[in-house]
Amino acid sequence: MYMFNQLFKRHHKKSGIVAKTRLQKVVSQDRVKLSPGRMNHLRDDLVQVISKYVEIDCDQVNVALSDNNHHGCLTAHVPVLGALPK
Repeated sequence: MYMFNQLFKRHHKKSGIVAKTRLQKVVSQDRVKLSPGRMNHLRDDLVQVISKYVEIDCDQVNVALSDNNHHGCLTAHVPVLGALPK
């Protein structure tokens, strides 16, 4: 049974790690005073501006705030599909 478990081992994050990550996001957003609604507006605005220059996968865009030495750090993961025709 041990071999079977090792072959088909699933790599799940422990619930404590997931909870810690979520709490860090909430604290970062609170520190910057950015509500979830404003965060969604920020994401939508970024998508709109970036879409003027390159073709992106809008459904996969991820914008997050994190804490970097007591300063908010905004990161955006934007999958680029290709250049727009001129």
